[in-house]
Amino acid sequence: MRTLKSMFQRVTVAPMVALEDLGVLVVDDESSILRYAEIVLRKAGYRPVLASSGAEALRLAATMERLDLLVTDLLMPEMNGDELARQLRQRDPDLKVLYQTGFSDRLFAEKAALWAGEAFVEKPYSTNALKQAVSLLLFDCLQRPDMPEPCAATASEPAGESR
Repeated sequence: MRTLKSMFQRVTVAPMVALEDLGVLVVDDESSILRYAEIVLRKAGYRPVLASSGAEALRLAATMERLDLLVTDLLMPEMNGDELARQLRQRDPDLKVLYQTGFSDRLFAEKAALWAGEAFVEKPYSTNALKQAVSLLLFDCLQRPDMPEPCAATASEPAGESR
């Protein structure tokens, strides 16, 4: 018999794919932000592929063995991040997307809602903000996967429950 407490236990299984084997594509038309994201993600154990435009990202994505996460600027010339995500999701509907923007007020003007598997981080962001957003999308937890026992199982009780 399951108890109320056991129903609220969170169990997260460790990822079966090594971080460096996950397909991460980072797209931004600002080279300094592109390089910053690359440094942060490489130090966290990922091997991101970089593109400076939506068109370049589509070409690179076609050559990638796997694509698990798109980290993209929302507002770029020629093709915005939302359009890029839509085109890449034609190939892989389960693609996770992290929008980065310096104009969060325009985010929802450009994009009416964030769907499951989507998040955004506001520029300028900290190294931890980027790593945690990526971790949340890829592993469904905020704790960084490079920490000991990432996303370890924890028991929690719902608010207001007393013994």
